[in-house]
Amino acid sequence: MKFLVCISNVPDTTTKITFSGDGKEFNTAGVQFVINPYDEYALTRAIELKEALGGTVTVLNVGEADTEPNIRKALAIGADDAIRVNIKPTDAFLVSTQIAHYAKEGGYDLILMGRESIDYNGFQVHGMVGELLGIPTIAPAMKLDINGTTATVEREIEGGKEIIEASLPLVVSAQQPMTEPRIPNMRGIMTARTKPLQVVEAVGQEAKTQVQGYQLPPAKSGVKMIDAENAGDLIKLLRNEAKVL
Repeated sequence: MKFLVCISNVPDTTTKITFSGDGKEFNTAGVQFVINPYDEYALTRAIELKEALGGTVTVLNVGEADTEPNIRKALAIGADDAIRVNIKPTDAFLVSTQIAHYAKEGGYDLILMGRESIDYNGFQVHGMVGELLGIPTIAPAMKLDINGTTATVEREIEGGKEIIEASLPLVVSAQQPMTEPRIPNMRGIMTARTKPLQVVEAVGQEAKTQVQGYQLPPAKSGVKMIDAENAGDLIKLLRNEAKVL
């Protein structure tokens, strides 16, 4: 069975976010990048399924050369080989078209990725990839099992969960608690250095959106303390300043 796991390069959650002077670019200076945490669930589950069923796990990243350390980390965790599409991932459509193109070429049985990246939280790529390939997409998945050519997926819905069966090939986006993400061990780190990492050029698709500007959220204002006897003042502040009433 052939598994394709799509990973993205995102800033660590402890990163202090800043932007360029014109507010149109994210300032990457001094930023530590990591594998998108949702993608780690997808990667680990693909490796578990490979170990149980046999097959190969290929990691695909749409990004420039600076993403390769995290691609190597994915190989150290247990992926067999990797593909990097050499283009800056400027929007969800561009990323989706690259994934769909190389997924179709590779003839993969199961395409896994995180439900969304934690930097833009778009929740778009998995659906676009499925549509471009003409195969089903299930999102967001909390549990995934394979029996022959049938996948059983448990996904989150409002107020509960839903269990779905679907035939392969299939796109699945992962979230917790699908599995416990693995940490690469020393043997994995050493073998990752010799695993294939193929760099390919992007296909001729352009981004459909452009960033007009970024803004940081407004600074938090000071806390106002209201005496318990002055409940009326609290109501006025909630209505006139906080505007939540």
